[in-house]
Amino acid sequence: ATTEIYTLSLHDALPIFDVDNHIALVTLNRPDAMNALNDQLMTELADALKSAQENEKVRCIVITGSEKAFAAGADIAMMRDKSFVDVFAGDLFTPETDQIMRVRKPIIAAVSGYALGGGCELAMMCDFIICSESAKFGQPEINLGVVAGIGGTQRLTRAIGKSKAMDMNLTGRFMDAAEAERAGLVSRVVPVKKLMEEAMGAANKIASKSMISVMAIKESVNQAFEVPLR
Repeated sequence: ATTEIYTLSLHDALPIFDVDNHIALVTLNRPDAMNALNDQLMTELADALKSAQENEKVRCIVITGSEKAFAAGADIAMMRDKSFVDVFAGDLFTPETDQIMRVRKPIIAAVSGYALGGGCELAMMCDFIICSESAKFGQPEINLGVVAGIGGTQRLTRAIGKSKAMDMNLTGRFMDAAEAERAGLVSRVVPVKKLMEEAMGAANKIASKSMISVMAIKESVNQAFEVPLR
């Protein structure tokens, strides 16, 4: 199998982007900030996924972080001086999330450790989540007196139902891996050391299928949230 390594920028927030055997592995890489999402990381991530979409060799995408954190939320240091008007007028993160949602190839989130706030929202933007036993999910924005801003009130409700979504958004409590699987937020839970093996195994299985069928299935399942059953 050929391996391509794309250097997307020279900045510390650079996601590591490898293509090997038809799988694009994108690793969030802000270890000092527990992969907190800022403007730069989100731009780099959106660019990486756009590159994966356009690369004919790529048939499936895996997004992961570190064992400690998939992504521990939006970068508070970046946001704390912004007013509501700044965020609203600047449409914070919207162009990047729109670009992520336009990717037609399947995206798997491989989650260990914390997936909180924006990290939980990013995981939910993926087509399904495989997590390790150490994973913790949450929308703790309420603890800062704000509201989840990139889908935490919408996608979480669709994934796990009103009662649990309301509980998590209003109290800020975390959901562990076992509860996340019971609630339907994640598709499977595996030991920490087996996470990438499991995620890449699923990606390889998807990559072996008809690409047209895979993209049609992704579009059809996503449409189930948008249109009436008929």
